[in-house]
Amino acid sequence: MSHWRLRFPTDILHRAGLGSLLLLLLLLVSGSCTETVNFLTYEEEALGTSIGVLSDHILFNSQREVPGQFRLIKFNSSLIQMQEGDGQLTVGDAGLDLERLCGQAFDVVSFWQERFRLVHVEVEVRDINHHAPRFPRAQIPVEVSEGAAVGTRIHLEVPVDEDVGANGLQSMRLAEPHSPFRVELQTRADGAQCADLVLLQELDRESQAAYNLELVAQDGGRPPRSATAALSVRVLDANDHSPAFPQGAVAEVELAEDAPVGSPLLDLDAADPDEGPNGDVVFAFGSRTPPEARRLFRLDPRSGRLTLAGPVDYERQDTYELDVRAQDRGPGPRAATCKVIVRIRDVSDNAPDIAITPLAAPGAPVASPFAAATAALRVADATSSTGPGTPEAGAISLVPEGAARESLVALVSTSDRDSGANGQVRCALYGHEHFRLQPAYAGSYLVVTAGSLDRERIAEYNLTLVAEDRGAPPLRTVRPYLVRVSDENDNEPLFTRPVYEVSVRENNPPGAYLATVAARDPDLGRNGQVTYRLLEAEVGRAGGAVSTYVSLDPVTGELHARRCFDREELAELWLGLEALDGGSPPLRGRAVVRLHVEDQNNHAPRLVTPPLVSDSAQAPLPRDAPLGYLLTRLQARDADQDLNAELTYIQLRSDCGPGALALHPATGELCLQCRLSPQPADPLTAAVVVRDGGRPAR
Repeated sequence: MSHWRLRFPTDILHRAGLGSLLLLLLLLVSGSCTETVNFLTYEEEALGTSIGVLSDHILFNSQREVPGQFRLIKFNSSLIQMQEGDGQLTVGDAGLDLERLCGQAFDVVSFWQERFRLVHVEVEVRDINHHAPRFPRAQIPVEVSEGAAVGTRIHLEVPVDEDVGANGLQSMRLAEPHSPFRVELQTRADGAQCADLVLLQELDRESQAAYNLELVAQDGGRPPRSATAALSVRVLDANDHSPAFPQGAVAEVELAEDAPVGSPLLDLDAADPDEGPNGDVVFAFGSRTPPEARRLFRLDPRSGRLTLAGPVDYERQDTYELDVRAQDRGPGPRAATCKVIVRIRDVSDNAPDIAITPLAAPGAPVASPFAAATAALRVADATSSTGPGTPEAGAISLVPEGAARESLVALVSTSDRDSGANGQVRCALYGHEHFRLQPAYAGSYLVVTAGSLDRERIAEYNLTLVAEDRGAPPLRTVRPYLVRVSDENDNEPLFTRPVYEVSVRENNPPGAYLATVAARDPDLGRNGQVTYRLLEAEVGRAGGAVSTYVSLDPVTGELHARRCFDREELAELWLGLEALDGGSPPLRGRAVVRLHVEDQNNHAPRLVTPPLVSDSAQAPLPRDAPLGYLLTRLQARDADQDLNAELTYIQLRSDCGPGALALHPATGELCLQCRLSPQPADPLTAAVVVRDGGRPAR
């Protein structure tokens, strides 16, 4: 808040953060003399806020001399309103906004008994910091050359702050304390503000091509208000770098004498970190490069790739020296030179030989590594080679699947007719982790097992032997090698199910087919051939042998019935099965068959109560038997099961007349339903049928 005051001109008052409303009053009093009355208020005060009372500040000649009326002349009453009686000044409808008060003036006249006095009234409006600085853009891009001198100034846009005086824009700075730039805010002679970005140190675009800075503008209010904008400084390139070879001033390259035409020798690839034409590099042979070298070697002018243009001969010349010049295309081009020395290398022209001698044989005992190796060497010495690089074809080893770890499989011998490093051979085995190559002595290796083998999982291994000499480039021979795993009886037969559920109807004919069981053995030959047999056990109350009830085909696994089954005698039969392979000793697996005998309606119901004599039974009927009298309860039995044993009682006919007797179909109770009149002299008869639930019923 500013605490100092200025008079006219009003534009200077506005810049200082003060607003003055000048009111001119005319008082009709004796000795009219102009005097000045000062009032103080703040901008944005509420409507009707009192600023001051004129009558309390004007001096009169006597106590009885008081003003009669005050009146404003040529003034916008929407800013300040005045009561004509005592001259009280209040904030008008438009309010007091310091930013809009520039150039306002007021005339006030006071009348009393036809006299007047002219009074100047100044209202000082003090500013409130209610505006923050505002940048015209959130992103401010600028460019500067990397060759710009220290102290170079780059014009920046000045942010706008609608406040005035101390509350207006006071400073601009960069948020980054260690950048190569500084921001200066200055006030020109005409009072306008300007801002510059000042370079503090030299720039190098190749080290840093851009700077992303934060520009901070701050006013002088208490507390101050601030604003930020992103300042992006792009560093423009200058041709201040020469091309540089990554190999340095001298580069050496080795070339085999049998290299084909077009073979690449070296990518010179000189780099220039400048941009555009300043960093665009072209290559050429220097003037000291001999014509013979220009004929044999080609240099790409754009990429700097050096390739072979003609055949070379080590015996004719073993070294060439080339001068290569790299130059950029900028103004005042810069250049660099590299000396390339090409050394021709004698090459190896004989590939290694590989000879494989199998050591293991089917059924042969596994010997110690050294004994087996000695025996194999004798065989290898007696074996003739078929020529350099073409050893005998079809090498196959047979290893039992039960072979122990580190068992010997084969002897591998390598040789190379070249001399020196070109004749030194190294050998490697690829294909599977179950085998590895173990050095024996110079040029010889042993193939041994590195893990347990299982023929049922992997029956054979396709391995690859690679022999490579130490020439440059090395020559190699690749030899396929097959290892077959022989079978051992290490798997027992396995039934397809642990329990077989089988059903058969009773009264079946002997020899009826029941089911087929199956067991699998993954072993080979006799070790995988499976035969079946029944495990003997006692069956039923009589304790008969199980083989008297069923038969099992030892080859096919088919089960057949040996007798006619009766559900009422034997409802269920458990059979133990065993599968044996043909190994020595044989391995075996077991399973169980649960045979269910299904019921058939092969028994008719039999009446047990009352007892029958010639299919007839007698029941007494008293003469005075009441209605509902129970004559008898019929009870029958059926040896079948389930529906075949569910019985129903049916009355066919009766001599007692219709409806005289009632037979309950489920309980078999025979009851009197009506009185007999007259009483019969002879016995009465009723025919009853008992029927089961079978299909057909019995």
